[in-house]
Amino acid sequence: MASRSNTALVAHFDCPGGGQVWVEGKTLYIGHMKWPSGTTIVDVSDARHPRRLATVDIPEGWHSHKVRASNGIMIVNHEKLGSGGAAEFGGGLGIYDVSRPGEPKPISKWRTAGSGVHRFDFDGRYAYISPTAEGYVGNIMMILDLADPARPTEVGRWWIKGQWQAGGEKYPWGNWPAPRCHHPLRMGERLYVSYWQHGFYILDVSDMSRPKEVAHVSTNPVFAHPTHTCLPIPKPLKARNIMVVADEDVAKLRPAAPSFAWIYDISVELLPVPIATFQVAGLDIDGRPQPPMSGCHQPSERLNGTVIPFAWFAQGLRLVSIADPFAPKEVGHFLPDPAEGEQRPSSNDVTIDERGLIYLVDRVRGVDILETTAWE
Repeated sequence: MASRSNTALVAHFDCPGGGQVWVEGKTLYIGHMKWPSGTTIVDVSDARHPRRLATVDIPEGWHSHKVRASNGIMIVNHEKLGSGGAAEFGGGLGIYDVSRPGEPKPISKWRTAGSGVHRFDFDGRYAYISPTAEGYVGNIMMILDLADPARPTEVGRWWIKGQWQAGGEKYPWGNWPAPRCHHPLRMGERLYVSYWQHGFYILDVSDMSRPKEVAHVSTNPVFAHPTHTCLPIPKPLKARNIMVVADEDVAKLRPAAPSFAWIYDISVELLPVPIATFQVAGLDIDGRPQPPMSGCHQPSERLNGTVIPFAWFAQGLRLVSIADPFAPKEVGHFLPDPAEGEQRPSSNDVTIDERGLIYLVDRVRGVDILETTAWE
């Protein structure tokens, strides 16, 4: 049943289900889960009356469920979805001119071997991506320079030793799930890289052509869930450097209770230390397994103070204060009605805009635009 606290619904925008939402200025970008819907661009200058501007379709067997925009450039992922799909389309990134958001114009496509690109970060010039690549097992980390978006150029790449089969590296993991870079996030001269069931890595990218490992932490196999997102916090909290790590409630190593979020102290980079966790109250009562997509998924990668919006799958939006990083607490929530034909919501991604409005996308149907007084 739908519920809310310290939140109010501003508007609902009906559209196919999405994997990511991003707002640049007064324009909302929605990356969809399934063909033919690729990316929808929406005018939210009047947030109470969102207005569809354009849609970019994608062919059968592929999806572009992730999207970022900056400096008039939109990039979307092209990733194989299932076993079908025209091979000539190919995996990689689609790059568009959105200086006029209602008229997105293709600039170029960056191609890679294999299934394509999953999630990524984009700062207006450099894209920090998670592609499959020729000669490698699983997804690796790669940096692209889009100074000339018509000619994206690889700057550097990094992988876990053992992924580069073509380079003669021996695969050391046996039956353990293959390494998979999920996505990197940049802050300063560091990349914070989630690596699925292989934990997370902090990389030094002061020389982007030669990323260097600073630290590695994995909570597997003790905890069954893959590492989804590593979100560094820009300002110290209680004189500590803090990182929020979200585990995704899918692809569990074994039946397990719902996933949750970790708070790490990374003041000493060589030794990240977990100092707290956050779980939605009442969700994990006694540790018994529950269905996938019951727990944590993704925090907003754009921040406003010390309250972090989370897309918590079946638990909707959760607003979590980390003002005291040793004791995170929920300060608001919004649990939407399930999409038609569904038994529960599936909140997949969340972001905020410069006005403090929150955008929550359901992976089955629709985007909710919300306001809150919880910002700290």
